[in-house]
Amino acid sequence: MKLVKSLLIVFSLMWQSVFATTWDEPWQDKIMKEADYFVFAKVLSVDEEKGMKIKIIKQLAGNKLDKEIFISGFYLLRICSMSGGHGPEFKFETNDELYLFIKQDKKGNYEIPTPTSGFAYIYENKVAATYRHSYHQALVDIETYEKTMIAIFNNYHNQSYDKKYINSLIDKYLGIQPVKPSKENMETFYYQHMALECIYHLRLTGFFEKITPFVDFGDNPHLQISAVRALIAYNTQESKNILMKFIENKEIPPFLQVMCIWSLKELKPKELKEKLKKISLTASEEDSGFGGNLMDPRVCTHVPTVKEAIEKLISEL
Repeated sequence: MKLVKSLLIVFSLMWQSVFATTWDEPWQDKIMKEADYFVFAKVLSVDEEKGMKIKIIKQLAGNKLDKEIFISGFYLLRICSMSGGHGPEFKFETNDELYLFIKQDKKGNYEIPTPTSGFAYIYENKVAATYRHSYHQALVDIETYEKTMIAIFNNYHNQSYDKKYINSLIDKYLGIQPVKPSKENMETFYYQHMALECIYHLRLTGFFEKITPFVDFGDNPHLQISAVRALIAYNTQESKNILMKFIENKEIPPFLQVMCIWSLKELKPKELKEKLKKISLTASEEDSGFGGNLMDPRVCTHVPTVKEAIEKLISEL
């Protein structure tokens, strides 16, 4: 697999090969909601244009799959541009072993979300895990990865999961003061990101007091992003006040503000409609995307401006 072998502070997945085709990369919750299977598999053969044959080593969630299947497409691929005759390709290698989220289409064919999402590799006994978006990854141990992803997958598919394990994991890592990513703190940083994102996906209550220190942790926007996303599980006036405080503050990075707006949207704050209208008049129209390498195929992944996000929220209230 052509992956950069070190994760940056922003834990971004990067591809070394140059793509002529670009797409709008989906978020992890959409990937898992629409997947039918979660497996650990070995790549038996690859044709970059036609797909890849895999052998199921371990089936972790979903109905039973055949031992060997062929993946021939992408179930969430929204192409933005195509040039040079290059379409989306399967940039995997024979004998790769990786975790995959797979969907079966109406014709019985198997697909992954996009060429750059819906999979995870093991690197030195840690998994390069996606809890939020493929641009934002974290290294976690194999057991944690499997159990948290099974829990999230099962929850999105209305199935039970090990709540005791998940709650214990969140208590452990959110019980530690927020840390800045550094050589000494990188592991804790990754696990705190994971714990907050689990609250978001599982809509877990009972952790509000543990979330708020991360909301206020201005030294690291990645943990703040996860924290304001986690507030989606708390439809209270206090949560709305926190989110509005960020939305009103023009010193807050636009990406973080958009995450606050998206969380607020889920809380259906009809009583704030007029106030939001006033904020929208002077809201930032600055680009709030992921940034990154212009040669990255995910470069057109859309994140609205603050103004666009607020106007969209207002229209739905």
